[in-house]
Amino acid sequence: MPEYSEFLRAYLTVAVVGGAAFALVMVTLGLGRLIRPRRPQPQKYINYESGVDPVGGAFPQSQIRYYVFALLFLLFDIEAVFIFPWAVEFATLGMYGLVTMAIFVIVLDLAIVYAWRKGVLRWV
Repeated sequence: MPEYSEFLRAYLTVAVVGGAAFALVMVTLGLGRLIRPRRPQPQKYINYESGVDPVGGAFPQSQIRYYVFALLFLLFDIEAVFIFPWAVEFATLGMYGLVTMAIFVIVLDLAIVYAWRKGVLRWV
């Protein structure tokens, strides 16, 4: 039974340290709330970006095409991450490495052709 209580004692130590960390954060936030200056002004609560006065609402709708464009960028960025180690070890991989990378690049080429044909790459 002693090793069981030692096991629970380890979890108790983690709980005590976690509770102390939580209490420290709460005390720090509370102290900051008490000593900070309070000067409410309506200009503080408007949206602000790059020195330009806000136009429209706080949550304008964006077109989905920008997100798709970003996802395509990530897809082809990850392609470069996979191709670099292959290029470094090309001599040791032999014909098997060449064929598998050719299949990989062909699939990615099909993806870019599909996106191009769908008009996703057209920036409007």
